[in-house]
Amino acid sequence: MAGCSARAREPVPFPALRRRVPPWPIPSFQALSTAIAAQVGTGNIVGVATALVAGGAGALFWMWISSLLGMSTKACEIILGQRYRVKYSESMDEYMCDRSFVMKNALGWKRGAVVLSVACFVLGPWTCCVQTESVTGALEQSFGIDPMISAVVLGVTCFVTIAGGLKRISAIMERVVPFMAVCYILGGLGILITNWSIVPDAFALIFKSAFTPMAGVGGFAGATARDAIRYGIARGLYSNDAGTGYGIIAHASAKTDHPVRQSSWGWGEVFTTLIVCTVTGLSIIMTNVYIDFPQVDSAALTTVAFEGAYGPIGGWFMAIAIAIFAWTTIIGMYYSCAKSVNYAFGDTLANRRATGVYMVYYMIPCVFFYNIQADALWAMTDLLSAAYVAITLLFIYSQQKEIFRLFRDFWDRYVPAKERGENPPPVTFGTLDEKADKEAV
Repeated sequence: MAGCSARAREPVPFPALRRRVPPWPIPSFQALSTAIAAQVGTGNIVGVATALVAGGAGALFWMWISSLLGMSTKACEIILGQRYRVKYSESMDEYMCDRSFVMKNALGWKRGAVVLSVACFVLGPWTCCVQTESVTGALEQSFGIDPMISAVVLGVTCFVTIAGGLKRISAIMERVVPFMAVCYILGGLGILITNWSIVPDAFALIFKSAFTPMAGVGGFAGATARDAIRYGIARGLYSNDAGTGYGIIAHASAKTDHPVRQSSWGWGEVFTTLIVCTVTGLSIIMTNVYIDFPQVDSAALTTVAFEGAYGPIGGWFMAIAIAIFAWTTIIGMYYSCAKSVNYAFGDTLANRRATGVYMVYYMIPCVFFYNIQADALWAMTDLLSAAYVAITLLFIYSQQKEIFRLFRDFWDRYVPAKERGENPPPVTFGTLDEKADKEAV
């Protein structure tokens, strides 16, 4: 279907890059893997650890609530991404959408969209310092690797991957993310199985601490119910990205026959992060490390929990898992930030040049600012997440009629037609170029 309006400016033509074939969409599962790559990372390991240290065991309960409520929010984001995505064919060959595209194409706020895109691609890379800090700390603790070496290797390998564009990113994420998620979940389940007798007590503590203050024990200063809510929801949002608008970006490039069908992946996406966060939280709570080791925080806390359960092998496994999760998250986050660059420069030759320069800028915080204090890094990411959530909720509220229209169209018309053996045409969007629309017709 055609989009809403023409682009603000015509792209600078350069025939060598012009293509006759439609932009290359990626399969739904690859889009899902790219999205999960930006979520199943240190936020599910380090974020949970910092939430438990600051908010007590009850923080895990509020992370669950955040995830359950976020499933519908993520589905709405994906519908918006599919509905207001655009086709770039001059500077690149790709479907794309992000918050700025929605702000302009759905709300008509062109100036606000430019400001938002600049803020996103300038500030976005600095949230990845959380990932590098976690990797360098885990590898130094488990293998004695110098943090600078870890940061450089991480930066170089990430740069090589993102330089390959969406095809390389999505192909690698499709293979790495599911494998590492399954391995990590199995490792956490091992801790639960070996300590099965205290699983009921762990859940009782989580529910009790979610609503009542948690007494200080040993080196743990105790946490109030307010702390549990604050840190549980904040880390929950960071771990599953529901409501932050990343679902708009990651799923816009997916090939699907209807936006609502693609949105169903969002439920599984958030549920996956919920499982990983639960495994991390229960591992820390059941081994009691967040109280017994008050001097340990960030990624090291989960590492200590696995070392207590499996010995040195557990520590080595966690260090490797954190490194791979952080690596995939940095790559997945780059794709999200790069869409803001694409919006700011449009479908022009300048966009190709700017994207190449941005790859270098994106890696600078990851490589050179890995030693910033974890508390400061999490405070910054919490502020950015809160801003993104406010913007995304505005989109969902303002476009609720269009979201429900597509939802009803899928379930009341499209699905019944499929069940009757009919072949209804796909409901797809993808261009705001009026000339291209006319040629397609």
